[in-house]
Amino acid sequence: MNKTVLVIGASSGIGAAVCNKLLGEGNRVIGFSRNIPDNQRIENYHVDVLNQLDALPDLDMPLDGLVYCPGSINLKPFNRLSREDFLKDFEINALGAALIIKQYLPQLKKVKGSSVVLFSTVAVQRGMPFHASVAMAKGAVEGLTRALAAEFAPTIRVNCIAPSLTDTPMAKALLNTEAKATSSNERHPLKRIGTPNDIAEAACWLLSDNSSWTTGQILHVDGGLSVI
Repeated sequence: MNKTVLVIGASSGIGAAVCNKLLGEGNRVIGFSRNIPDNQRIENYHVDVLNQLDALPDLDMPLDGLVYCPGSINLKPFNRLSREDFLKDFEINALGAALIIKQYLPQLKKVKGSSVVLFSTVAVQRGMPFHASVAMAKGAVEGLTRALAAEFAPTIRVNCIAPSLTDTPMAKALLNTEAKATSSNERHPLKRIGTPNDIAEAACWLLSDNSSWTTGQILHVDGGLSVI
């Protein structure tokens, strides 16, 4: 692709997989992460989106793409969710995405056909117990996706991926026994949970010129769970 892409959450999970695929295709990757990525080819900045949204790095290069990967899996019965739970989930999932995009909008505008990729969850469209806080926050991300796609067209495309459970460090507690892993696999029509590479493939397609007629979409990469 030979593009310059900013990936927030570049050091692990889906973010790291996106970076590795982009680099493998010859692109330049600017990474924001709390930890040092394993891939030294990422031009990394130490950024914690929960604490640095008012002091983000200055980037003077045009950006072909922006991928916002930070998220949360905060699963509790509704009556145990606190005000702080709701606010933290909203801040990391929705507010962080909005403020990052706002900060780097001038750089995205310098490239006609630039692409923003956000992340939701299958739990927004399919009601799931104990997901109230994260589903509410990710529902805001889906609304942001459509609103910005309308506002930024035709210069910038904005799309969102809604995965189901994916084998990442953030999901470790949901997959830390054989019984849990087997149950999670069986829940999906394709009989397995997702991998970071499954999601990275979709993200890199949305960043590429191959998706140049795609904007405002919520792409369900979820093993069929949302519709079957």
